Amino acid sequence: MAKPVSMATLVVMILLCIPMAFAGHNYGDALSKGILFYEAQRSGVLPHNQRVNWRSHSGLNDGKTSGVDLVGGYYDAGDNVKFGLPMAFTVTMMSWSVIEYGRQMGSNGELGHALEAIKWGTDYFIKAHPEPNVLYGEVGDGNTDHYCWQRPEDMTTDRSAYKIDPSRPGSDLAGETAAAMAAASIVFHRSNPAYASELLTHARQLFEFADKYRGKYDSSITVAQKYYRSVSGYADELLWAAAWMYKATNDQYYLGYLAKNADALGGTGWAMTEFGWDVKYAGVQVLVSKFLMQGKAGPYKAVFEKYQEKAEYFLCACLGKGSKNVQKTPGGLIFRQRWNNLQFVTGASFLLTVYSDYLSSARSNMQCSAGRIAPTELFSFAKSQVDYILGDNPRATSYMVGYGSNYPQHVHHRGSSIVSYKKNPSFVTCRGGYATWYGMKSSDPNVLTGATVGGPDAYDNFADERDNYEQTEPATYNNAPLIGVLARLTGHSGYNQLLPVVVPKFKPTPAPRARRTPAPKAKPSPVRKYHRTPASHAKPVHAPASSSAHVSINQKVTNSWVHQGRTYYRYSTSVTNKSNRTIKNMKLSINKLYGPVWGLTKYGNSYGFPAWMSALPSGKSLQFVYIHASTPARVAVSSYKLS
Repeated sequence: MAKPVSMATLVVMILLCIPMAFAGHNYGDALSKGILFYEAQRSGVLPHNQRVNWRSHSGLNDGKTSGVDLVGGYYDAGDNVKFGLPMAFTVTMMSWSVIEYGRQMGSNGELGHALEAIKWGTDYFIKAHPEPNVLYGEVGDGNTDHYCWQRPEDMTTDRSAYKIDPSRPGSDLAGETAAAMAAASIVFHRSNPAYASELLTHARQLFEFADKYRGKYDSSITVAQKYYRSVSGYADELLWAAAWMYKATNDQYYLGYLAKNADALGGTGWAMTEFGWDVKYAGVQVLVSKFLMQGKAGPYKAVFEKYQEKAEYFLCACLGKGSKNVQKTPGGLIFRQRWNNLQFVTGASFLLTVYSDYLSSARSNMQCSAGRIAPTELFSFAKSQVDYILGDNPRATSYMVGYGSNYPQHVHHRGSSIVSYKKNPSFVTCRGGYATWYGMKSSDPNVLTGATVGGPDAYDNFADERDNYEQTEPATYNNAPLIGVLARLTGHSGYNQLLPVVVPKFKPTPAPRARRTPAPKAKPSPVRKYHRTPASHAKPVHAPASSSAHVSINQKVTNSWVHQGRTYYRYSTSVTNKSNRTIKNMKLSINKLYGPVWGLTKYGNSYGFPAWMSALPSGKSLQFVYIHASTPARVAVSSYKLS
């Protein structure tokens, strides 16, 4: 007979087997590192108090050929392009993090650094908005940039500047930038009121520009389509901008805008299961829910309650307590897609956290399909997602670089993977960077402290390899919502989140006097002709995972076969009109499609009714078929009209 094991011995054995589950985390340390990451992403002339000292000045001629100063801003990820849409979303979410949890940041000594990170972005947006109806939305070209592997300090790639204006509109880009500046104006209204006023002026102009001249920005700045394509369109950004404009100004016009356009722009129609730089609906719905709980809805209470229903649909889906739940890995992580999945995890965690605090302040619960949910349950789940990122996962890996003892060492990031310009200023050529540094087996020479990488796959697997950009590339918009949750995890001040926002006044500590050296002059780059070669990789196209009040989309496999060792699938897709009106001019976006389509007419990058159809009556369905050797393509409705 086996000797019985005592309870005490069993507990010790469990603790030895799964130490990470009981280790706890230093959220203050993670917060500090998460904010520090933004200094590694800076473009332009770096300040004297720059803490990431392996970086140097870069992009010093940005905008020059267009006659505008576009020096500054942030590189979005592991490349050297400045993409306006994700940059603006990053600043909006950093600002929201400070608005909600600035007190905790102040208690941890990080409020000043957070404000500096926000201002680095808004200073650039002011430059990028030289006229009321002109906004520069990109500097650099993803195609030529991805052809090269160079430090930002060595760039020889195309630095053309791309803008939107009345003849080439971009409501999504202008709307998100308006939201960023409005949110930042709240952040600075006590510590720098003149600057806050300047930001609000730009925000008002940009909102009017976005609303008056409507269009998708990637139809005007076409070079962005491979990298940050606006699949969700611009309707969500118009509502998102209006919500932030109301929050910053208390102007009833914007409150009315949210109510009067709730249906037409999808705010009360789209029930989402994702939130990120492209799809803002869940964020709008949570913000409007806050206005409702604050008693600010006025005559629009009934409409705002519909926003709240959709907000709680999203939150219930994240918890796994809704009618349609998000996918999770075996280790419990929210999983949306294999490419940079953690962006969706941090965004969802932030919305869960703030909504938990809103409910607590209102002394209320939330209703899901599975029953009543207490605020603590939302916060507990958000905490579990952050803990997973910081190391509580099947691999015991921290997906924040520099946090913990086991984190990615081969990050897909040009600057961190090449020896520092300050240590060795020898010029790194476009293709030479690939030959010498990209394939290097050793760890990165510069630790990209605080960067949150793409993260594991649907089965909690992760390969720490530089060419595995789907998992090892970081992004600024991964960290922006995360820093808010980390600040909240450091403690709760007892502050009622439904009271008027009072961001703590920040008093900068005088820096020690240092000998200031003038910024170096940009090195002249040799004139070269670039061929538009395919990018080594492109940012993913994000199709909204959603259900709509008017349209439902269902897909199923109807056949499969093996040919030359590959399995092919025949997918039948049904698009149903659930409204009581007729749908006309419907456009569908189909992404992750690798085979032929039957039953639709293609128009550029979208698909419409087949030639024999002009409308989809109420209750009727349109069916089409496609074949490819992969999981189902992502099908979403881009636009339609009800008649």
